[in-house]
Amino acid sequence: MGRDFSFDDCGRAFTCLPVEEPGTLAEALVCNLDSLLGTMTHRLCVGSPPGVWVCSTDMLLTVPSAPGIDWDGFQGVRVIAVPGSQMYARNHGVYLTDEQGLVRDIIYKGTEAQIRQCARPDGTVPLVCGVVFFSSDAAEQLLATHVIPPLDACTYMGLDSGAPPIQLSLFFDIVLCMARGMTEEDFVKGGGDASARSARSVLWTALRAFPLSMACIPDASYDYMTTSASDHIRSLTLLPGSASHLRFCKTAHSHVDQPCLLEDGSSVTNCLLEGAVRLAAGSVIQHCHLQGPLEIGPGCLLSGLAVGSSPALQGCPLRDIVLQGHHVRLRDLPCRVFTLTGRLDDWQSPAEEATYLNVPWAEFFRRTGIREGDLWDAETPRRSRCLLSARLFPVLHACEALGLDDVLWLLAPAAVAGKRLACWRTAWRMSWQELLPCLDKAAELGARRALFFLQGQRKVRAVLLGRRDSSLLPLARSAVHEGYHEAVLGTLDEVASTAGDAGIAARALACIAEVLGCMARGEGGLRSGPAANREWASAFGRLESGDIAGGVRELAAERQKWMSRPALLVRAARHYEGAEQILVRQAVMSSCRFVTVGQAELPPLGHWVQVSCPARLDLSGGWSDTPPITYEHGGAVVDVAVLVDGCRPIGARVRRISEPELRLVSLGGTSRSEAVAEQVCRELEHLQDYCQPHAPGALLKAAFICTQVVQFPSQKPLQAQLMESFGGGFEVHTWSKLPHGSGLGTSSILAGAVMASLYRAAGKAASTESLIHAVLHLEQRLTTGGGWQDQVGGLVPGIKIGRSKAQLPLRVEVEKIPVPDSFTQTLNNHLLLVYTGKTRLARNLLQDVVRNWYARLPSTVQNADVLVSNAEECAQALRQGNLPLIGKCLDRYWHQKKCMAPGCEPLAVRRLMDALRPYVYGQCLAGAGGGGFLYVLTKVPRQKEALHQILAKNEGLGNFSIHSIAVDMSGFSVEVVGCDLKDGAHPGEDMAV
Repeated sequence: MGRDFSFDDCGRAFTCLPVEEPGTLAEALVCNLDSLLGTMTHRLCVGSPPGVWVCSTDMLLTVPSAPGIDWDGFQGVRVIAVPGSQMYARNHGVYLTDEQGLVRDIIYKGTEAQIRQCARPDGTVPLVCGVVFFSSDAAEQLLATHVIPPLDACTYMGLDSGAPPIQLSLFFDIVLCMARGMTEEDFVKGGGDASARSARSVLWTALRAFPLSMACIPDASYDYMTTSASDHIRSLTLLPGSASHLRFCKTAHSHVDQPCLLEDGSSVTNCLLEGAVRLAAGSVIQHCHLQGPLEIGPGCLLSGLAVGSSPALQGCPLRDIVLQGHHVRLRDLPCRVFTLTGRLDDWQSPAEEATYLNVPWAEFFRRTGIREGDLWDAETPRRSRCLLSARLFPVLHACEALGLDDVLWLLAPAAVAGKRLACWRTAWRMSWQELLPCLDKAAELGARRALFFLQGQRKVRAVLLGRRDSSLLPLARSAVHEGYHEAVLGTLDEVASTAGDAGIAARALACIAEVLGCMARGEGGLRSGPAANREWASAFGRLESGDIAGGVRELAAERQKWMSRPALLVRAARHYEGAEQILVRQAVMSSCRFVTVGQAELPPLGHWVQVSCPARLDLSGGWSDTPPITYEHGGAVVDVAVLVDGCRPIGARVRRISEPELRLVSLGGTSRSEAVAEQVCRELEHLQDYCQPHAPGALLKAAFICTQVVQFPSQKPLQAQLMESFGGGFEVHTWSKLPHGSGLGTSSILAGAVMASLYRAAGKAASTESLIHAVLHLEQRLTTGGGWQDQVGGLVPGIKIGRSKAQLPLRVEVEKIPVPDSFTQTLNNHLLLVYTGKTRLARNLLQDVVRNWYARLPSTVQNADVLVSNAEECAQALRQGNLPLIGKCLDRYWHQKKCMAPGCEPLAVRRLMDALRPYVYGQCLAGAGGGGFLYVLTKVPRQKEALHQILAKNEGLGNFSIHSIAVDMSGFSVEVVGCDLKDGAHPGEDMAV
């Protein structure tokens, strides 16, 4: 049988294992060769000196992560052994060694006495496992023999010289000559014919001087891949030992419609099982596309069956059988051939002693009417009449297509079998021995690849529609590499257009962007960037209007024009991310249903409604509030409303004015009277750039629209709207005393302040919960994205935890965290703000985080889990008043932020944090990181001056400053303050940063 394998047409090395490796860059089937390469590279070879490793592919090898091989003083050649039972050794090779660990002999299928002689103190014996290490000296010496006759006949050079080929055994020719117990005479004599003896003589001369040592690895094991179906099925359905780097799973790289029908102890690899396919324990299906209803009993191995085989299998008794479909090439004619054997059958035992389909041959002949003469020629010796040589399997019919029925009838009762016998006899039939040279391995690998991506497409649908946290990025990379990207793109288009859910559609579009990015193969420029090319505007417009199916169709049509080169592919990927953001906005805007606005008394004309807000500190859980993470995973954030240097640093005021216009004024944070920016809107057209965040007054324009003080778009002019509803227009002033990019939630809190003052000035009333969701809505309309933690932190007083469930519509629920008496003051004494002097680096931060989340990178998903759990732990630490535990949560939170957004810790900030570490329980950059404010929880109370002196002594920390903070237990204030305020005045002292 050579290196061929009865149960896999691609041989033992490429036998697929029931393994998925979620951490790999590209998704692929795992075969025995992959497993062996992993074991050799990451376990056995670690720490070895220079040399050559040789490893057989005839076994499944399991090795612990630290094999403990001692290489001190090593010379020569070393064989690797694994411990095994003396009973198992009866059919395998074992090493006999001396006290120094040098090999004396290799015993193959020895007697009980010979095997017992090799036993170790624990009763096990060192089994030959097919792994040998040659030192560089030994490898060079062996290589030099390839030009010496007759060993040159082992290479093509010798064959091209006309020499008859010689086949050598690694162990019983090359390795054995170095065994200490072997004499030259015995070794050379054992070679058989004259050329083999001559070859052994050359090997003896070349290698005898090298010491042959053995390393037997505790807890290692191996399974030789025999021709026994029982052994093979067992090896695929039993979990490998703890020493293995692999983890077998019941379903690997397969889509199964009804996984509950797969019993524990069964195995499915690279399959698509549609409908009700029941699989018993102890059975294996590989590389099959089947449609139920099917029932597969125990002890079965099914491989290589296409969907067309399913009708023939329905109602067929499948138990203890091996049923395989093969790609065969008969000269230039490609064929599909099926073979059927029993689990207990022996391939090479003579028919008188053996079975076929698990029954004696005589019984099989009686039941089917088949005769010996149908299977073997008359001149075939009786000892050679075995299953291997039996011409059982039809390969061609004269007038009809070959099908699975051509072998399944061999299982049928006698009454049914008789009807098929004549057809079977007239077919061209071959034995497995004759089929082997005709197996088309290229076609088989191609079919496995096609099935892999077919089930992959089903996986894409199941993951997206089931909202699973599985990463599709490795599959996308594989599809691009193997040329199946169009099929995957088509599936993603279908899911996006038919899901009926903006959240699912958004993730599907994000996956399309990943496929396009993979197709660019690292070329074509940066993925993050603008996405407003006019060619995509029509598709975007459909999505904005709610026509997801139409928008996806237009996107796909436009995509075809951008596939020709990397730069276009990357730009197309950006626009798909832009389209995805439209759908995320629509998903988040479902939170509008939690905005309830009532009526209130309309303040007199010219009276200011003023709102002042604290800043916020995020103590744990940030990023879990960010869409789409917050509605796909669920979020939890611990926030504290804080006064900075004794004041509320964020505010807005609104008054009605007699002129029918909107006056939008941004006041300077460091000047009480200076207007940094002022704009007057008299026409609806002046509001149309409300969705461009960098446009002047965009936030205020969006606030007018989202509060519905102004209807936009509308057929009614702005001035008419204002006069009819309010008898005039509005003037809005906003301010923040915090530097840009502070990380203290300024923009969202400011949006809350503007909306609160605007509602009140327009004679409306909104609860804090309504304001939280209204800000979410506003930021989506503004297209800045963002989550809910900032407005929760600044609009809800004191210490609290906000939560959102993994569902739409998105709803934020806030729980105030009760703390022990006087603990609030303790926090005030131990919390300090350090301005780092760095502006927060947030240009593409959100885009990168969302991309990683949509790719469901395992590290990102795990990080989202621990963000939420750490927030809950931090809340508990606050309830207990446990400062050290709160500090641990802060440190952990900073590590989690860095995992979510790599690169958010500038070097100068790291130096600053290192300088403070001995004096604090914990510390973290506020917000998304990158710069702005650092908050620290000091071990000793009231340390503002002390920390300033410590930092002043450290060079290279830049322009830092330290500020006091205090928990604001009152929350934001809304008051009608009359009309006598001086222009630009707002309460509180300015911060010096």
